[in-house]
Amino acid sequence: MYTILVCDDDPDIVSALEIYLGSEGYKTVAAYNGKEALRIAAEQEIHLILMDIMMPELDGMRATSKLREGSNVPIILLTAKSEDSDKILGLNIGADDYITKPFNPLEVIARVKSQLRRYTSLGGAGGAAGGGSVLSAGPISMDDGAKVVTVDGEPVSLTPLEYNILKLLLSNPGQVFSSAQIYEHVWNDPVYGSENTVAVHIRHLREKIEINPAEPRYLKVVWGLGYKIEKGAV
Repeated sequence: MYTILVCDDDPDIVSALEIYLGSEGYKTVAAYNGKEALRIAAEQEIHLILMDIMMPELDGMRATSKLREGSNVPIILLTAKSEDSDKILGLNIGADDYITKPFNPLEVIARVKSQLRRYTSLGGAGGAAGGGSVLSAGPISMDDGAKVVTVDGEPVSLTPLEYNILKLLLSNPGQVFSSAQIYEHVWNDPVYGSENTVAVHIRHLREKIEINPAEPRYLKVVWGLGYKIEKGAV
């Protein structure tokens, strides 16, 4: 059974989310500010976090940033604002997805299931590893069986979304994927979200696998078309 941490300073929202998630068989734990969320995440095994942005004591942005210092657990931000700046800021500090209030219960469940599938596929929630293949480009190597990525032999910690973007590109060297195609493959959602969503995750990925992210040698942008892993990169 997956355990989901629901963090929001509005008890009614927490209760509603607990009902939605409980109906799908998930166990829930409640927190009402960022400090409580950090404490619970440190003390219990949490498989996914629903995190409100605007909260007292410690807001969701800073709590997410702190969590990302030592955990890749999926984090979905809950925001009452619809501006792209809030969404992109959340992705920049390590969130995996966002839901704008007021939210549709079906959307919440769909996004939770999607993030848990990715997390499990990487072994982060007890998913089985084994089989798979080794993909590489220059010093970048991905053992998809062990779910391990290394650069020059040194392990690199990727979030599930970053891992799956890299896997898509490494599996198709030289092929250009548009932001919409990456979103459909990786987010497993035919309804394309914001182009900035993909761009933010690409930037984070470059920071982890490129020596100089400003002048990438492997993960290339093809202006106006999309992204690719350079074929035969060395």
